[in-house]
Amino acid sequence: MSLTTPFVVLIERLALPAQPVWKHTRAAILVALAALVGASSLQASAAPGGARKFAKVAADLDEALDDSRAIRRKWARDVGGVRQVQMIVVTDTTDPEMRDLRDHVRRLGGSVHAVHPAVHAMTVQIGARQVKALSQRDDVVSVSPNRELQRTASTLESITGALTSSVRTGSTKTSYAGLDGTGIGIAVLDSGVMRSHEAMFNGSGVSRVKRNVNMLNANLANWTTSTSPLSSMFGSSVSSPMPGSAALASYEAAIAADSSVNQDPYGHGTHVAAVAAGRAKYFSAGTPDTTGIAPGADIYDVRVLNGEGTGTLSDALEGIQWVIYNAKTYNIRVLNVSLAADSSESWQTDPLCVAVRSATAAGITVVVSAGNFGTTDQGVQVYGRIGAPGNEPSVITVGAVNIKDTTARSDDVVNNFSSRGPTRSASVGADGVRRVDNLLKPDLVAPGNKIVAAAATRADGTMTWNRLASLYGSSLVTPLGITQVYGETQMMLSGTSVAAPAVAGAVALMLQANPGLTPPIIKAMLQYSAQPLAGANLLQQGAGMLNVDGAVRLAGIVRTDLAGVIASNGIAAGQSILGAGKVMPATTSTINGQTFNWSRMAFLGGAQVLSGSALFTNHQPVWDPKITWASNVVLRRVPTYWSGMGIAANTFVRSFTETPLILQTLVSPGVVSASSLAGSTSFKGKTGAFISTASLSSWLVSGSGLVLSEGLVLSEGLVLSEGLVLSEGLVLSEGLVLSEGLVLSEGLVLSEGFVRAER
Repeated sequence: MSLTTPFVVLIERLALPAQPVWKHTRAAILVALAALVGASSLQASAAPGGARKFAKVAADLDEALDDSRAIRRKWARDVGGVRQVQMIVVTDTTDPEMRDLRDHVRRLGGSVHAVHPAVHAMTVQIGARQVKALSQRDDVVSVSPNRELQRTASTLESITGALTSSVRTGSTKTSYAGLDGTGIGIAVLDSGVMRSHEAMFNGSGVSRVKRNVNMLNANLANWTTSTSPLSSMFGSSVSSPMPGSAALASYEAAIAADSSVNQDPYGHGTHVAAVAAGRAKYFSAGTPDTTGIAPGADIYDVRVLNGEGTGTLSDALEGIQWVIYNAKTYNIRVLNVSLAADSSESWQTDPLCVAVRSATAAGITVVVSAGNFGTTDQGVQVYGRIGAPGNEPSVITVGAVNIKDTTARSDDVVNNFSSRGPTRSASVGADGVRRVDNLLKPDLVAPGNKIVAAAATRADGTMTWNRLASLYGSSLVTPLGITQVYGETQMMLSGTSVAAPAVAGAVALMLQANPGLTPPIIKAMLQYSAQPLAGANLLQQGAGMLNVDGAVRLAGIVRTDLAGVIASNGIAAGQSILGAGKVMPATTSTINGQTFNWSRMAFLGGAQVLSGSALFTNHQPVWDPKITWASNVVLRRVPTYWSGMGIAANTFVRSFTETPLILQTLVSPGVVSASSLAGSTSFKGKTGAFISTASLSSWLVSGSGLVLSEGLVLSEGLVLSEGLVLSEGLVLSEGLVLSEGLVLSEGLVLSEGFVRAER
C-alpha cells in the first residue's frame, strides 16, 4: 500500500477591492498536473534506513550561482566583482551549536548572520562559487536563498458561529458570556500590531498586546557582514540564549518595540490581529461591530515585515524562533502566519516549512493563509498555487470565502482569488528525478472578503494612517462611511490573510474550552465540523467553511490531559480519549437559523480523506504534534530543552532533532476512509481531488465509506495507495496527458515553478 505527496510557492498578494496592487512581472508557467512518469512515490528519495536524500541546493538559488547571468533576486548581489548570496543552510548535525559548520563557512570566506535553532539552520553570506562546496558536507540537508517575504494580503462572530450557545452569547461591552479566548496567547507574525488601538484593549481599557518585538534586520538587508541582533546576542558558541542569561536580556532589549510610536506602519498586522482577537468599541456614530473571534485572547506582536509589507526569510525564522522559545512562558498556543515566500523546495526541506513544523512539534497550532492567486490576470481559474508555508502538512492552511455582506451562510462562496491546491512544491532526489508533493490544500475556508477591522495609526494621536490606508483609502476606508476617531480607526481588507486569523481566533476558543488539545487534533476538528459550501471541490474549499460552534463542541468531548499523556507516551493507538462522561456530539450545527451537517471529513497524510467518530473517541497516533505524515513520508521532530540550575524543565526550547520513521502506526482501526468514495482524480469528471466537498460529505453522512479494520501502518516505507492526488501526476481518462506549458481546454491551469508578484 503506497501514499504520495508535494509546489509552486508564491508571494501572496493582498486582495484589495477594485484596487489591484500587484501584477506579475513575467508570465506564469502554465502546466496541467504534469505526468511524473515512473515517480510513483517519494520512496526513491529515501535511502535505506529512512535517511532522506535530496538535491541540496534549491533551484532558485542554483540559478543565481552562474555569475554570467544578470541578477534578479534581492538575496544575490555582485560585490567587488564577486557574486555574493545570502542563504539559509539547514543542517542535521548532532551539535546543536553547529560550531564546525559555522567555522567551515568562515573558512570559505563567508560570514554567519544569524543562527536559527528552531530550524537547526543558519543565515549566511558567502561567495556564489563556494555554495556547492558547502552543500557537499554530509551534515548539510538543504541550502536555500534568503527569500523575500510579503504579507498575504461583529459580522465575523455571527457568520462563523461564535455567538451560538455553545460558544458565547455576546458582549456587555466589558465582558463576554462564554468563551472569548481569555488566557490563550496568539502570536501574530506580520507587519506589527498597534498596541494602543482600542480593539486590543480588554474590558478595563488595558491593552491585551503583551509584547511587541521587532525582528527586522537592517544590517542583513544592507549587505554588511554584521550579525543580526539574534546572532550577536547569542554569541558564537551557543545556538540559543540560556534562560536567565545576560545574553538573553540583551537580546530581548534589542528587539523590544513595546513603546514604539509606530508599531505597524504598514497596517496589515494590526488588522490581522483584530480579526483574530479584536474587541469592538462603540464610541463613534455608525461604527460597525468589528469584534473578532477571540476578543479576550492575549496578543503577541512579532514584527517581520517592514513599512512596505516585505521582509526576509531570515527575519521570519527569527520571529518563529522567538515564539517557540517564549511559548510556555507566555502561554502562546496559536501562531498566525499571514505571509508567504516563493520557493522551489518541498515541505520537507523548505526552511519556512521546517520552522512552522518546529512550532507545531512544540505544541503551537500554526494557522497559515493559502494565498491570493486563485486566478490568472485574465481571470482564468488556477490550481496548484498554495504558497509556503501553506504547503506544510502540519499547519492549518486557510482559503477565503465571500460572505456577500450578510450573516447568512447559505449564499457564501469561495473567493475567486483564494489559492487552490494541490501543493506543487517538489523535491529532487539523488537520482535527479523531481517529485511533486501534491498535498490536498487548503484545509478549510473562512470569511475573507471586505472584512472590517482595526486600522493602525501612529500612536501619538495625530491620526497618521498606515501605508495601506494612505495609499488605498478610497477603497479601504471611505466606503465604510463612518466617523474615524483616533484609537478606533477601521478599514476593510480582503484576502486569505484575513481569513487565516479568523481560524486562529477559533483555535484560541477551542484551547480555552480544552487546553489539552494538540495541533493535529485541532486541525482535524476544524475540518470535521466545517460546513461544505455548494459548488466547490476539495482543492477549492478543503473540508468547508469554518464552524466555530461545531469545533468548540468537538473540543469539549476530549480528555483535558491529552497533550500531556501523548507527550509522556502514556496512551496507545485506539485507546479512548473521551473525557469522563463525554460522548460524541451531534454532527450538525444551527447558525443564524440555518441547520447544516458537518463535513465529517479530515485530511490526513497529505492525500487521505478520513472520517468517523473513532477519530475523536479513540486515540490516533497522528495526534502527536511531533509526527508529520504526508504520503509515504513520516517524520518525527522532537524539541530539546535547556536544563540546569534554576531553569524550569521542558520550558525553553534549545533546538530540534528530526528523524524519518519506518514502522509507525498512524491511524487506529475503526476510522473510515473516504478516499475510495471520491474515485480517481479527474478534473473534467469532477472526481477524486476535484470532487464536490458537499457531495463527498453527503455520502459520509449517509454512512458510506470504508471502515479500516486494521488502521494504517507505515511499513517498509509504504502506506496507502488510495490517496486522492496521484503520485504519477494526472493522466486524464478523457485521453489527454498534459505536459508543461499546456492549459486544459476545460479551464484548469496549474502553475508550476516560479510566479513572482511585484508592485
